[in-house]
Amino acid sequence: MHTDLKHHWETIYETKQSHEMSWTQDEPTQVLRIIENLNLGKNARIIDVGGGESKLADFLLEHGYTDITVLDISAAAIKRAKQRLGKKADLVKWIVTDILEFEPAEPFDIWHDRAAFHFQVSSDSVSRYMQVARLGLVTGGFAIMGTFSKEGPTQCSGLDIQQYDERSLQQLFESSGFESLDYIKEDHVTPRGKVQHFIYGVFKRTETFS
Repeated sequence: MHTDLKHHWETIYETKQSHEMSWTQDEPTQVLRIIENLNLGKNARIIDVGGGESKLADFLLEHGYTDITVLDISAAAIKRAKQRLGKKADLVKWIVTDILEFEPAEPFDIWHDRAAFHFQVSSDSVSRYMQVARLGLVTGGFAIMGTFSKEGPTQCSGLDIQQYDERSLQQLFESSGFESLDYIKEDHVTPRGKVQHFIYGVFKRTETFS
């Protein structure tokens, strides 16, 4: 695990409150709508990559989903999410690791990533992420990727990010064994009232890839 990167995120979650973090959402409306529209059923295996203390797990539980995994590099972020959920935290699987080192025991039906993937800025890390994501999905499974768009920020939490648009996401995922299904733009209003421009890509893992 990249110890400097882990230390960076541990420090953030140990020193800042949710309202001080730009990515905080009261309700992940866009993602919930996408997941519901996939019509996979409430027992679909869902992983939230870089989920941290996101409330997606809370809302998935409220909507009746029963197989939820949250992965984050920060143990402090996971701890805060567990404390918020209370006894419901036992209904979620929690994994603390760098996504680039993640080895899924079983593939998922839905792979969700909002604002974690765009921190992969080198070609090697992007390539490794795509490899892990493909291994982490069943054939026919879905990846929901939310990143800063070309109109969005170029940095977040003191780190450089990689901006994407429909074309660059399409090229990357279709060359990595995925089929493009949809692209959705979202204007995220931060807790401090600033607007950040996101783009969501929805992809389906294809049967064969070489």
